[in-house]
Amino acid sequence: MNRRALLSASTLLVGSTALASCAGTLGRAGVRTPAGPALPDWYADLEERTFRFFWERVNRSNGLVPDRWPSESFCSIASIGFALTAYAVGVERGWCKRAEARDLTLTTLRFLWEAPQGPEPSGNAGYKGFFYHFIDMERGHRFHDVELSSVDSTILFMGVLFAGQYFDRRDDREAEIRRLAEAIYARADWAWFQDGRRAISMGWHPGGGFIARNWEGYNEGMFVYVLGLGAPNYPLAPSSWEAWTAPYPQVWRGEGATRHLAFAPLFGHQYSHVWIDFRGIRDTAMQAAEMDYFENSRRAAYAQRAYCTANPMQWDGYSADLWGLTACDGPGHATLPFKGQQREFFAYSARGPLGMPDERDDGTLAPTAALGCLPFAPEIVIPCAERLRREYGDLLYGQYGFLDSLNPSYRFTSPEPVKGKVDPERGWVDDDYIGIDQGPILLMAANYRSDFVWRIMRKVPAIRRGLMQAGFRGGWLES
Repeated sequence: MNRRALLSASTLLVGSTALASCAGTLGRAGVRTPAGPALPDWYADLEERTFRFFWERVNRSNGLVPDRWPSESFCSIASIGFALTAYAVGVERGWCKRAEARDLTLTTLRFLWEAPQGPEPSGNAGYKGFFYHFIDMERGHRFHDVELSSVDSTILFMGVLFAGQYFDRRDDREAEIRRLAEAIYARADWAWFQDGRRAISMGWHPGGGFIARNWEGYNEGMFVYVLGLGAPNYPLAPSSWEAWTAPYPQVWRGEGATRHLAFAPLFGHQYSHVWIDFRGIRDTAMQAAEMDYFENSRRAAYAQRAYCTANPMQWDGYSADLWGLTACDGPGHATLPFKGQQREFFAYSARGPLGMPDERDDGTLAPTAALGCLPFAPEIVIPCAERLRREYGDLLYGQYGFLDSLNPSYRFTSPEPVKGKVDPERGWVDDDYIGIDQGPILLMAANYRSDFVWRIMRKVPAIRRGLMQAGFRGGWLES
């Protein structure tokens, strides 16, 4: 199944009325993030537990990481990308030894490099240097009929490139990591994935060809173009960035200090920022808007908080310190009575504020939605994290930190939820951790604390090259 296919076909947008309530608290456009409020003492425990999801659930014989746990799962190639970055965080925080992280990283890169590639519908991990969205945990072969994914491959490549830059010592194993990282990234044929279009396709199926939908802004696809434009061998055409930004006029929402490029699920405002420091650098669109993409994500976080504070659906729990809608697990597909109305609930799905035909708000919140915004708006994220821990900790906080999601309004026991459990007073809580939701919690905390991931990635030539090709200027790109 294509996770992206579960997302709404159109951007879910927030109206300017909901945004107006937070206009006075937003930072000035383009200004480097100031030192923010201190994280609570328990947050270090959350970070270590989240790290251990990747460290303990990885298949150590090949480096493949499950999509989720404890449910039995295939490997998510995006989870590998988050894991390859998480290992270095573990080294720096003292949760694992550098030699251990080095050896696990090398095992992973060797497997990715040697995994079979080809056009056949089965028996391969990928094609043209890209990888299938999901692969089996042992052999690394395509799982069922999933697509060759441009965005999930990008997340994988981000982790690969990070590892190649981080492991910089004069050591045979670290040198091999660097060689493999360069080779894995250089092998990807981005021009092929463009398929003669201006924009890049979301995916490809053997026998079925390219998916009709392209990556066009604004959503999580931004870093696909940065890596594609920066590729050393088969780059995207320079005009592809214009194709990415062409829809921007249709997705601006808000006025003044609330104006931002809208995409309702918050993961779309987070993923590119996990690895790329967008503070103070601007392309043509952001120059015209007189802000940067970091500020755009900050405004998106405030927009979600404003929506949950207004709470037009009257869901239980929503407030200024309990917010965060994104793609996540849910209690299941059912239509049930709630406060005198029939309400539809969903299983795994993208979620975002009301305001467009494809709106989806069923009362389900995900910790990663708010916590992944930590560098953008710590002053509103930390209170949300505190409330999640305080009010739901015994249900939601476990072996690897926060479980994926909760729904305070879902207190139904019939029909039985497809997964998770129902507390009669506090509602439904998931029973899985999901790799692509764990990653932003850990890595954005590392960026908030010390710019750690950003500092490493600013040194990667492909990142600088891709940004420059896209027309970004200013900030650290000028140094």
